Amino acid sequence: MEEATPETEIWPDNARAVEVFVAMSTQWRIGAVGAVGLDYNVVPLVMRMIGIPASERLGLFESLRTMEETALATMRENRSKT
Repeated sequence: MEEATPETEIWPDNARAVEVFVAMSTQWRIGAVGAVGLDYNVVPLVMRMIGIPASERLGLFESLRTMEETALATMRENRSKT
């Protein structure tokens, strides 16, 4: 049986960045050992499609990279446990 995922509170300042990260969830580049990073080629398209104003995109990209690195570290950690 799978464990329930605990609810996570998203601070209002991070809501748009999380929206972009979730929208990018199918855009991982995969290598021999699993995910190696997000496909940055589609980031501008995804941001435009979900309505992120151009003036916010640079800051959101930095937040996206932070979430990407955290996700990659978690994936590496989970791989080492198996």
